Amino acid sequence: MSLTGYDRRGAWRAALGCMLALSIAMGLGRFAFTPMLPIMLHEGKLDLQAGGLLASLNYLGYFFGALSCAAIRVKPARMVRAGLIGTAVLLIGMGLMQGFTAWGALRTAAGVVSAWTFVFASGWGLRRLAETHAPALAGVIYAGPGAGIVVTGLLGGAVGRWGSEAGWIGFGLVSLLILAFIWRIFGDGRTAAAPAGTGNGSAAGAASAAPAAPVAPLSAAQRSDARWLVGLYGLAGFGYIISATFLPVIARQALPPGSAWPDLIWPLFGLAVIVGALIGARAPAGWDNRLQLAGGYLMQSLGVVLSVAWPTITGLAVASLLLGLPFTAITMYAMRHARHLRGNASAGLIGYATASYGLGQIVGPLFAAPLAQRAGSFDLPLLVAAAALALGAVLFAWVWSRSRPGASPFRT
Repeated sequence: MSLTGYDRRGAWRAALGCMLALSIAMGLGRFAFTPMLPIMLHEGKLDLQAGGLLASLNYLGYFFGALSCAAIRVKPARMVRAGLIGTAVLLIGMGLMQGFTAWGALRTAAGVVSAWTFVFASGWGLRRLAETHAPALAGVIYAGPGAGIVVTGLLGGAVGRWGSEAGWIGFGLVSLLILAFIWRIFGDGRTAAAPAGTGNGSAAGAASAAPAAPVAPLSAAQRSDARWLVGLYGLAGFGYIISATFLPVIARQALPPGSAWPDLIWPLFGLAVIVGALIGARAPAGWDNRLQLAGGYLMQSLGVVLSVAWPTITGLAVASLLLGLPFTAITMYAMRHARHLRGNASAGLIGYATASYGLGQIVGPLFAAPLAQRAGSFDLPLLVAAAALALGAVLFAWVWSRSRPGASPFRT
């Protein structure tokens, strides 16, 4: 179906609005802590173990926020607006308030509201794209977290020169500025889509964007496949989050003192997330999701290993690209596979997979920070994370070969 001029404008307006909403909720609200952590460590406000705990509290908030979305009956556009205001206020609060207890409460709350924003913006945006016959623009929406990461990476080092308080307040003001630009997009009320599901990263939208399979009772092989999906998806959450939380700290440990390059490693990761989102959204639906997941896990595993084995500017840059490119695609393929197994009844399976991924994210910093603080290096936690991702890749390939003997890898 060809798009009219109105359809094109409406589709792009919705896609860009949701992209900027996710850049606030995810890139700033959730991941601003990554470039701010080394500044707070340098100021002596945190040690590495406390930083890991703050990160896990944010991921815990995101976990519960995502799961709570199914019970919320507020119009999505209102939830998006409220979530974005909350994100900006909580960022500013990190600069105005002092003490670990206050920061822990703020980061937990930030996780909750970023999850709400992500899930409801996804549902609202994907419904708009369906109404305007432009589902291919979903990749634009899910480039939002990467765009926000680029902003936090580029601004983090600059605003951090005036101290972490100025950095947090600066991120909050940037969020308000972006929010003012997109406020009206979420105000016309023409779409009251239900949340796309409880997801993480790009989960919610990817699930509803993928082609739905017919609802039917699961066979024994499908039930086994669903259990493997839930279990192995948790390895992705654990495997990437250590690098995603501590990447600038790792870069500062590896590169010469005073080098400007550590400030560029994190925005490079964000650029890779943007590219991966745009490419991943266009992957043919007929390719087997489990093998695509195996490929994404393997790419991230290689990136984590490179950050240990090749601790130079070039090595860390390549590692960031390998980590970022499959970041969104992994989530899209996992949610697509859930819908392949359960069709329109996939919400429960998506919820279990989301819980597994969320637990992996919570455990990662709690595991890595104490080890790194004692050893003075992230090498061991990173190698464990790489092993977890490699194990997930091998097991996804094994599940595919066991359940579909002789099948082509490019057919579901």
